[in-house]
This record gives sequence, C-alpha cells and structure tokens, in this order.
Amino acid sequence: MVETRRVAVVGGGIIGAAVVRELNRRLPDAEVVLFEKERQLAAHQTGHNSGVVHAGLYYEPGGLKARLCRRGVQLMRDYAAERDIPYERCGKVVVALDEVERGRLEAIYDRATRNGVPGVRLISGGELRELEPEARGIAALHSPETAIIDYAAVTRALVEDARRAGVDVRLGVEVLGVDAESGGRVRVRTSRGDERFDNVIACAGLQSDRLARRSGAARSPSIVPFFGQYLILEPRFRDITRGLVYPVPDPKYPFLGVHLTKRVDGAMTVGPNAFLSFSREIYRGLGIDVRDALEVAADPGFWRFAAGNLAGARRELRGVLSAKKFIKDAARYVPAIEDARYARLPRGIRAQALDAGGRLVDDFVIQHVGPVTHLRNAPSPGATSSLAIAEHIVGNVIERHGLVPRR
Repeated sequence: MVETRRVAVVGGGIIGAAVVRELNRRLPDAEVVLFEKERQLAAHQTGHNSGVVHAGLYYEPGGLKARLCRRGVQLMRDYAAERDIPYERCGKVVVALDEVERGRLEAIYDRATRNGVPGVRLISGGELRELEPEARGIAALHSPETAIIDYAAVTRALVEDARRAGVDVRLGVEVLGVDAESGGRVRVRTSRGDERFDNVIACAGLQSDRLARRSGAARSPSIVPFFGQYLILEPRFRDITRGLVYPVPDPKYPFLGVHLTKRVDGAMTVGPNAFLSFSREIYRGLGIDVRDALEVAADPGFWRFAAGNLAGARRELRGVLSAKKFIKDAARYVPAIEDARYARLPRGIRAQALDAGGRLVDDFVIQHVGPVTHLRNAPSPGATSSLAIAEHIVGNVIERHGLVPRR
C-alpha cells in the first residue's frame, strides 16, 4: 500500500495560499496542511500593501522577478475573472520632472520592453496631460496594463478553494522549526506539537530568515524590515487621477518613491515611503519591538547598508516626521492635492532580504534544503507574482523529488 504524501505549507499570506492551490492542482492525491500563526489570513504583508498588480517595468531581464512577474500578471488576471474578484486595469504613468529623470525613463523603458511588458511607451508632457489631466511633468512612461486588486481578497479565495479541495487549514498555529530526519521525513515543530511530513514549503515572509535559521538553512540572507506609511485622501480626490502616478525611481535608492495609487474601492492613497522599521509586525503607534530592533542592530550587514544610504535615509525621514511633507512630495506630480485633507492608514512593513555584505537582495530567493523549501526573499512584485512563484516552487519540488504530477 502506497502511503499518501504529506506536504506542509507555512504561511497564510498570498504566496503560501498560492502554493497550496498549486499543490492541489499538481498533486491532488497529496495531504496538504497550511499553517498560519495568526488567527486570520493575509495578516501581514499581503494585507498591508497598495494592491498594485505590477506589469514588470523595473526588473532585471532574465531574473526571477522579471519572468515570474509577467507570468503572475496573466495568472492573477485569469484567477480574478474566475472568482469574480474586482480587477481594474487602470494603467500607470511614471513621470519625469527634469532631463535627468527623462534619461532614467529611457532605461526603464528598455527594461520594460525586454521584459515583454505590453503597450508600454514613452510619452511627452503634452501626452501625459491628455492621459492624466492633473499630472505635471516633462515626459512619462505609460504602462496601460498596470492594474489594481485586493490581495487579501485573493488570498481568502485561494484558501477557500483549498478548503473545498480538502486542505487542512490551521490558523493560530505557529511553526517553530523544521528538522530533517533519517529516511527523508521532516519533523515540523509547532505551537501545538510535532508532526511528520514528506515535504515542507515555507513562505514565512517577515519571519522567513528566523524560521530558516531554526531549520538548519543558511544564515544569509537576513530580513531587515522597512515600513511604508500610507495616507488616504479626502473623498473629493477619489477621481483626481485616472490611474496610478509614480515618480521616476532614483537608482541610488532601492525603493520606488511616494506615489498616488487608486484602490479597487475607489479611494485615493498616497504612499508609501520607506524607512527602517523597529518591528516586523507592529502596524500602529511607535511600532517598536525590542527583539526586532536589537536583531537589526546586531546585523553587521545592516550597518554596511546604512553607511551607504545616509542621504536616502535623511530624505525619507522628513516624510516620516511630517505628513505635510509627504503630501508635498506627491504634489510635485499632481499639484491639485497639495492642500488635501487626509487620514493615516496602518503602515505596511516590507520583508527585505539583506546579504552579508550589506546589499539589499533584489531578486526573489528560493532555497532548497533536502525536502524543505524556503522562500527567503519575495518583496514587490511578490504579490503580483504569487501564482507564478507557486508554479515555480511546486514544479521544482516535483522535479527534485521525482514525483508524478497531474498534467
């Protein structure tokens, strides 16, 4: 008698949910268990982001981000249609304010075309105002396929599908560690006791480095959390733009800058900035967790990174300290919002991997340690790419272990 293969998935964010779906599709006879330490799904990065479905403009051609983002867009659009989840192709403009930024736009356009982003084009300042009457700039890059969605809603739908297919979804159960045993089995240590599995796929997001280290994986990369603040503008600004308005990113700084983002509920938001977070999972108030802060302070790689990014940190700190400065930055691109009233939304916290040399890891990082797979870095466009990341990971597990998938 052949025993049923048991697979554990750690993490109830959108990538963990997508992995469960892919396991059901490819290995329908496997017994799959999803562990999530919180009592709700999408409690962390998935539930605290801007909801943008990225088209693939910025990523190094040939890398995992570029390939899985483009594939992920297709899969996300199809899944949203299948499950009747609102998906709005509102488009996006990346706006240049001066000649230096116009030059950077051309580099972004080159990457976008090499990545196969459909419909992307460089436009003049006049064409920009035709597309976005309230936007100002000397030139822009237009991406008509950039979209918005509610990723928490997608996660709930994926897990609902999984439950119907027989997946055991365990909320409020924390995975403390994963240990390989003789015979190829894996012991999963949880807050409710130990269990044995044939394979484990860990999509632990903000806790991914800690779980990996407790499970015998490499120490690097480590996670350094960065928080991003979001402001929601008063209702009269709901239609101030037709789509998304982004600045041209500064190549000396690893984040995209403050932008205007519509949500699928119609609200208009401004954000996020990006500044070191003193906690991994506190979204309101001072956001200080002593353990998290001390862990960053003890990381030599972080200090190497900080030494090379002081100018960017000073710039971001001004927006952290003053919401008016935050709005003023965005108003350089859409002047009509300069005097807008606003409310603060809960901050987002990004799990950014850092290597031992103090460099932010740009691409997705997936590590296989025997029968255990760790997703060690999946920042933006991780949510966009989630269904494609799941295809990639599950396909690798099937190939590495000689399993027989369903075609």
